[in-house]
Amino acid sequence: MSIAAVHTSAFYREVAKSGFVWGIRDEAGFPAPLGSDGARAMPFWSSESRALKIIQNLPAYGGFTPVAIEWSIFCERWVPGLTQDGLLVGVNWSGQAASGYEIQPLSVQRNIEALRKST
Repeated sequence: MSIAAVHTSAFYREVAKSGFVWGIRDEAGFPAPLGSDGARAMPFWSSESRALKIIQNLPAYGGFTPVAIEWSIFCERWVPGLTQDGLLVGVNWSGQAASGYEIQPLSVQRNIEALRKST
């Protein structure tokens, strides 16, 4: 299993358990860089500590602050907005390139909801 797959699995489990998604923002807003396939993706993490690692280790994100987003708000507002804007969700991006899987917002929502129902 690739490291991106491990981080994605952890994202689903940890968000299902905590009920929070973590983004990062600066004075200009939330970043949405190009993902690995050339599409724009907005990164989210399953914990504050994961988001802080990116902020602390990548100069490009040095001025950002972690932001907790309640799962219900993420589903009600963010998923439709991301979908409408054609953005993917970058899940638990890590490493020196802040990379990982980019997934359709509705797929992220469905996968986490399935875990929440099974626990």
